[in-house]
Amino acid sequence: MTKTVDHIAGQTFHGRKGAVKNAFRYSIDYVLCDAEAEVQTPALFGRNRVGLASLQDADHGGAPKQGTGAKWVRQVLQEHQITGVEQIEILAQPRILGHVFNPVSFWLCRNSHGALITVIAEVSNTYGDRHCYLCAHPDQRAINATDQISATKIFHVSPFQPVAGSYTFRFDITDEKLGIWIDYTAGQGGLIATLTGKRHRLSSFGILKAMVRRPFGSRRVLALIHWQAAKLWWKGAGFRNRPEPPSSDVSR
Repeated sequence: MTKTVDHIAGQTFHGRKGAVKNAFRYSIDYVLCDAEAEVQTPALFGRNRVGLASLQDADHGGAPKQGTGAKWVRQVLQEHQITGVEQIEILAQPRILGHVFNPVSFWLCRNSHGALITVIAEVSNTYGDRHCYLCAHPDQRAINATDQISATKIFHVSPFQPVAGSYTFRFDITDEKLGIWIDYTAGQGGLIATLTGKRHRLSSFGILKAMVRRPFGSRRVLALIHWQAAKLWWKGAGFRNRPEPPSSDVSR
């Protein structure tokens, strides 16, 4: 059965913890679809093909621009001895006019009952590095909306935050809406990041509307990242040089 693509015209919030305060909330566009099935797409959207907006396997599941999509996810699940995954979905910002930058995208892995049992958070920084955090219960039970899953931070994301610390992830994903909360803690500092929004079937009208309200897609995202970095520098937040990325692609 051919499946459809969902559009989340949502909001992301970032709030810095610690002595140097900074917070912002922006509207943002994500798409969500089955990563292994054939999907029905509107005329302006391409799945592994050119479109005004598109979602390409090459952008996800492996090194940037060298991804293999759900095939990579299957390999990761096997390496971490996670079984029973029947469906893999991808939640990511699409390419707009051929350009994409995803600070974080997500692989959603479900069992035969449709329950979410594993999430792989695919994190990229502006230096072109990528690392993934695998979120799952040790007994591989379903991830419920109130569950908190922790991971040790080992990847450099922001020059204004240390590599040390830990993440706590929470996922509330239904057929109507989604909410993802990430709480990063490092000593007395850290960051709260959220992604929330309602799910609607992707349409060409929705793509055009997003282009008008949020022009240039991920180019806008990159511009906003650099604007917030300039604000932190002005406020006196300490700057850290980029360390070597971790040798492993995935950690828990």
